[in-house]
Amino acid sequence: MARQPAPFAAFEWKIAWRYLRARRAEGGVSVMTWISLIGITLAVFALIATLAVRSGFRSDFVGTILGANAHVTVYNPGEIDANGRIDRTIPNYAEMAARVAGVAGVTRAAPLVKGQVMAAAQNRNAGVEVFGIAAADLAALPGIVNTDRSYGDLSRFDQGIALGSGVARELGVTVGDRIKLISPNGARTPMGTSPRVNAYEVVYVFSAGRYDIDRTRAYMPFAEAQAYFNREGVADEIEVMVTEPERLDRVLIPILTAAGDGAQVWTWQDASGGFLRALEVEDNVMFIILSILVLIATMNIVSGLIMLVKNKGRDIGILRTIGLSEGSILRVFFICGAFTGILGTLMGVVLGCLFAIYIDPIFSFVNFVMGGGVWDPAIRGIYALPAELRLADVLKAAGLSLGLSCVVTYFPARRAARLNPVEALRYE
Repeated sequence: MARQPAPFAAFEWKIAWRYLRARRAEGGVSVMTWISLIGITLAVFALIATLAVRSGFRSDFVGTILGANAHVTVYNPGEIDANGRIDRTIPNYAEMAARVAGVAGVTRAAPLVKGQVMAAAQNRNAGVEVFGIAAADLAALPGIVNTDRSYGDLSRFDQGIALGSGVARELGVTVGDRIKLISPNGARTPMGTSPRVNAYEVVYVFSAGRYDIDRTRAYMPFAEAQAYFNREGVADEIEVMVTEPERLDRVLIPILTAAGDGAQVWTWQDASGGFLRALEVEDNVMFIILSILVLIATMNIVSGLIMLVKNKGRDIGILRTIGLSEGSILRVFFICGAFTGILGTLMGVVLGCLFAIYIDPIFSFVNFVMGGGVWDPAIRGIYALPAELRLADVLKAAGLSLGLSCVVTYFPARRAARLNPVEALRYE
């Protein structure tokens, strides 16, 4: 009894390769092969590019939020004072901040004074949210200090204020200029509360990487903010930074315990959780849609392979007659279809990775061709289209494409293997 050849033997690869490169006049389907190859390449490219942009957008969004905002905010829910108004200030802010800073996993706890004012300079006005903060605490914010787009002398912070780049651009000022801050809640007099107007020198201009932060925020020395906003001896809240902001559940209870009775917390996930959940839903929907696109592209392999089986019916009959088994015929045509899927997947992975790596010059070129204004940071919140290439995303896209290519290839290959050699050669 003759010994059966090992699966995927060399002669099976040779036959499959001959069929793949056969001209149409010889019964080949090279045109369909090229269409399948291009379709899979573009589908995998689109999937990887979308996953990279999605990962980059989330990382950029979370990075800018965590770099310029508190990971956890400790605040006082408020008590009714003698005038019948709700007082939410924290009188013992220094002791509370010290206790919270001692919690394991907390890197910094800083008291803040916050208020909204009108900034004016050179006959221009802009609404500004002022954060009163100590110079050392401001220097610990990576999104404010360690950015390439920031400029000025932060060591002079106690002598002036720091402005977001959007505020500075709106007012037409730069480092060294003076601006006026106008607060409706100024000095209290027997005649009522009069607006407070103070002038400050701009000593630092920062860019946090988010348009909404740069356009509305300014930082003022903590003691000056207490005097300006009538917060003598109190703070509005405690800004807390932690080592693992993505895992806040581990530190929230210890922070509340350290802050004392009556204290409450508000996390960055509470503030941005709705957006992140919407982004996650959108990511899942986009992955499903693009997966369907990959499936459609792989279906072209089925069309081409069915045509190949039909054109090669005589060859299949001869091969079966000379001794090739059904398994060998199946593997020959499986190689024909799978090879197209593998090559298309590899080309799509390369194009997708190159797109993610060189997205900045590609985006600049598109912006130049379109005449500028393609990306409006006022609408999207960030200044450029981000992309972050992750191995898991690349493997997910490649695995999906290869899996679908192999699955859809199996059925026409099995049809070829079950072709009756007598029927195939009857009219030859």
